Parts: sequence; C-alpha cells; structure tokens
Amino acid sequence: MEVDIEASLPRLKKQGRLHGLRRISALGRITYDHLRFEGDGAVKNDVIARYLTAESQAQSDSSLKLDVTPENYKFKYRGITQADGRDTHIFQVTPKKKRVGLYRGEIWIDAETFLRVREAGSWVKNPSIFLKRVEFVRKFEIRDGISVPSEVHSVVDTRLVGKAELKIEFRNVELGDTKTHAVLVMR
Repeated sequence: MEVDIEASLPRLKKQGRLHGLRRISALGRITYDHLRFEGDGAVKNDVIARYLTAESQAQSDSSLKLDVTPENYKFKYRGITQADGRDTHIFQVTPKKKRVGLYRGEIWIDAETFLRVREAGSWVKNPSIFLKRVEFVRKFEIRDGISVPSEVHSVVDTRLVGKAELKIEFRNVELGDTKTHAVLVMR
C-alpha cells in the first residue's frame, strides 16, 4: 500500500511529509520503502523515523501480546452508531494490566462482519520517560473480509519539544490471496 505520513512539531514550527510504500509480508513483517521526503530533518528523524521503528519493533516482538482480546482488556458495551452507512457497535476498552502498547479508549466493530473499523484512545504506559501522553485514532476499512488500515492520527505530548503530531494515510491497498493468507501481503 502507499503511505503518506505528515508530521509536525508545532511549538518548533517544523513539519515534514514522507511518501512511501508499506509492505506486510505473509508472516506479518512490516517494511517501508521510502520514496520521497520533504520538510525538516528533525521531523524526519525525531518523529517519523521513531514511529516507523516503534511500529516495526512492536510487530516483530510477538511476546508483547497487544491484541484487543479478553485476555488483555475488559470490554463495556456503549451502544450502536453508523459508520460509513453501516451499523457499528462501540465498546469501551480498559486494559487489565498497565503495559506498554495497551490503551484505554474505545473500539468500533462492524455489526455485519464483526471486524474493527475504528480504535481510539491513549496509551496507559509510555515506552519512554520523554513522553507524557500518547493519544491516537486509527481508522480501518473492510476489504475482502479483512480490516485494512486507512488512517492513523496521533498526538504525542513530549517533555522536550511539546506536542508532536502525526497523520498517516494508507492508499492503493493490494491484498494477496485471502484464501491462503489472512494478512496483507507485499505489493
């Protein structure tokens, strides 16, 4: 899939934009091919590169077990709403343990397919003392029976440079053979 990552450090008046290709192997390994970056180098190195590294590490460390499942979270039903013209169930999620990578917030589940279409919240434990708070919204679209990322928006409150904002858009997603692979495969 193509990916556009816009990042900024508003207090420093710095911003940047990366356009690249995101690949997910049949084993779930995420890699990026950088095609073009424009903007401030500090944003590239201190915001975008750190996000890409953290995402890759989280995917490669299977011991983290960060799935939104009853093993990790308590769920409380909040009601039903419409998302993209479809009925969607909203659940409040609260992690059972305070662990890096888990969040407090909500998850929206499509009523017909039971696939996630939105997650939003804030991390319950930050991976670094330099981060005060991390909030995010992840949006997904349902394609061929798979929940595919479409957009991520994060705001990170740091101790050193104030807020860092990150907006990621995914486009032109190509799915592999979904009968033999339940994941997105390389494009």
